[in-house]
Amino acid sequence: MTDVQRLLDALTAARVDFVIVGGVALVLRGSSRVTIDLDVCYARDRDNLRRLAGALAPFHPRLRGAPSDLPFLWDERTLASGLNFTLTTDLGDVDILGEIPGIGDYAKVAAGSSDLSVGSTRVLVLDLDALERAKRAAGRAKDLLDLAEIAEIRRRSR
Repeated sequence: MTDVQRLLDALTAARVDFVIVGGVALVLRGSSRVTIDLDVCYARDRDNLRRLAGALAPFHPRLRGAPSDLPFLWDERTLASGLNFTLTTDLGDVDILGEIPGIGDYAKVAAGSSDLSVGSTRVLVLDLDALERAKRAAGRAKDLLDLAEIAEIRRRSR
């Protein structure tokens, strides 16, 4: 299981610009869904790439599902060369996403987010409207189930 709190603490302590998206965002917005990883959308400016690489480095990020002997260097240059990374760390699985289908890059994702407290940490979390757009764009079976959950959360909050 992923230690979401420790990952969030590391990212916020390093002043990484990120938004919680995906299953954890859905749970924080009121879903009963169970998720095993943390998904974040991150800003791709050079300083943020450096902060992000440094924040996760102590937890030995490696490509999830890749052979253990595959060379992988975790640094800002690697981040700049890619967009989306599915990682395993010493704290569990984390997906680092430069763009979210149905929404766009970090600036657009941040615009569809608001602050929430997670433990003692204040973080940006994708709002229900943006989550719905992302889930519709992804279109996987689990995303379609999440759309029903979003509708139920809205119904309960009326």
